[in-house]
Amino acid sequence: MALRLPHQLGALAGAPIKSREITTASPVNSSLSVSPPLARMHKAMDLNHKPRRMNPVLATAQADLSVACKAFAVETTEERRTHKEGRVGGGGGGVPVFVMMPLDSVTMGNAVNRRKAMRASLQALRSGGVEGIMIDVWWGLVEREAPGGYNWGGYDEVLEMARKVGLKVQAVMSFHQCGGNVGDSVTIPLPQWVVEEVDNDPDLGYTDQWGRRNHEYISLGADTLPLLKGRTPVQCYSDFMRAFRDNFRHLLGDTIVEIQVGMGPAGELRYPSYPEQDGTWKFPGIGAFQCYDKYSLSSLKAAAEAYGKPEWGSTGPTDAGHYNNWPEDTHFFKKEDGGWNTEYGEFFLTWYSQMLLDHGERILSSAKSIFESTSVKISAKVAGIHWHYGTRSHAPELTAGYYNTRFRDGYLPIAQMLARHKAVFNFTCIEMRDHEQPQDALCAPEQLVNQVALATLASEVPLAGENALPRYDDYAHEQILKASALIFDRNNEGESREMCAFTYLRMNPELFRAENWGRFVGFVKRMGEGRDSHRCWEEVEREAEHFVHVTQPLVQEAAVALTH
Repeated sequence: MALRLPHQLGALAGAPIKSREITTASPVNSSLSVSPPLARMHKAMDLNHKPRRMNPVLATAQADLSVACKAFAVETTEERRTHKEGRVGGGGGGVPVFVMMPLDSVTMGNAVNRRKAMRASLQALRSGGVEGIMIDVWWGLVEREAPGGYNWGGYDEVLEMARKVGLKVQAVMSFHQCGGNVGDSVTIPLPQWVVEEVDNDPDLGYTDQWGRRNHEYISLGADTLPLLKGRTPVQCYSDFMRAFRDNFRHLLGDTIVEIQVGMGPAGELRYPSYPEQDGTWKFPGIGAFQCYDKYSLSSLKAAAEAYGKPEWGSTGPTDAGHYNNWPEDTHFFKKEDGGWNTEYGEFFLTWYSQMLLDHGERILSSAKSIFESTSVKISAKVAGIHWHYGTRSHAPELTAGYYNTRFRDGYLPIAQMLARHKAVFNFTCIEMRDHEQPQDALCAPEQLVNQVALATLASEVPLAGENALPRYDDYAHEQILKASALIFDRNNEGESREMCAFTYLRMNPELFRAENWGRFVGFVKRMGEGRDSHRCWEEVEREAEHFVHVTQPLVQEAAVALTH
């Protein structure tokens, strides 16, 4: 995912980022304008009061209001039912919005965390027009104690809560460790028995050229080796998904509409090339290759021998710098005569990226076979690595496993792989604008999103999006609206690329603050309208204002519950 950085704080507040190299970007107005209807929304709510005991009459009134909220939300959702999640072409029918749940929605004790807050929050989201939620189903929680011992406690209850209020669910098969990445507020390790195996065989973890181990996710070099109590890592992932299917079969298709398959750190299809833990990497460093465990090196050796250059098989590039270097600091990534643009560089980067694609193929093949008898969609998430995108080598993308350079499209092979399995391409950094980022690092998130959108369009694979950082301002919402329905000029014809869904990061007390909730409800309504809507925004905002008014009691309850 794209990462939280100190210098981005201004952008989060809607203020411009000053950089000595910004020349073409239009400045951001640090005092964001709010239309009169939205301004009235913000005044319609006041959460800064102490909760008091509600008398029976008011309680009954609130219950009635809750029913009204449900009905209102159902009505607006039905208006966009012609939009089917997963379709490829843009018909302008609107983009459903999901909200990502807290990482610790289920506790280490396999119970719902803050049950009262969870119930109130789900009701508020539904009444605000949200389509559904996304929730991490942690391998380290469910299969923690022993191989094949699955404890779905907590998840049973949360998913039933979602069903009762009418929310759809995107369930993430989270085979990675929680902790060490941006936004990781809790620590959820891999299953204990997996950790024991990694302790016995450190090469099960990703390894850099200096011998630093990364245990966020099992190295893909070990994918097909029975090193986890007699099973391969891919078999473990498959058994987990099969157990999930069997346990929640009654919810698949109606409540659970999507299975996002985790395939790397932070659940993303990538190598852990930019680990923030212990300060190893800091933005906008280029990261480092992660192929020095013995299992990956064995594959590299075989590939080099097959290529006819056995001397290339003993190690990866030795001149690719360190985690926090910039491309021009290194011999391998520099623009002139860099190793990346040589025969050796092409050989290594092809092997390195193909290992990642093969990893995705294995897991998606399994997921497809497991869930093909259901009507759920399969998806995979790809990281939005936008820094140094304007350079020739695109070094941070290369170290992450995306063979994308100025002369080669690295996202088309990923999109084609997902298309073969009829999977959704989920991409991050949708909320970012180029000029918000430090231009001396040649960041270009908008250009990157455009490239990915074109790759999915060419591959006829559905595209979904997420925001990489928490944003509550209208400026970010406008960018998401724009990116969710792009139009490209191809073959002298306008061709659209509308997202099939958008997942908003993340449900927390900040979202339910009066001014943030008002903006968010308006954003959800506008996303649901779709690109081809002929209704004026003033009318949409008036409806959004009504949403804010009718959801006020539910939002107050959720806000109070989440802060206790």
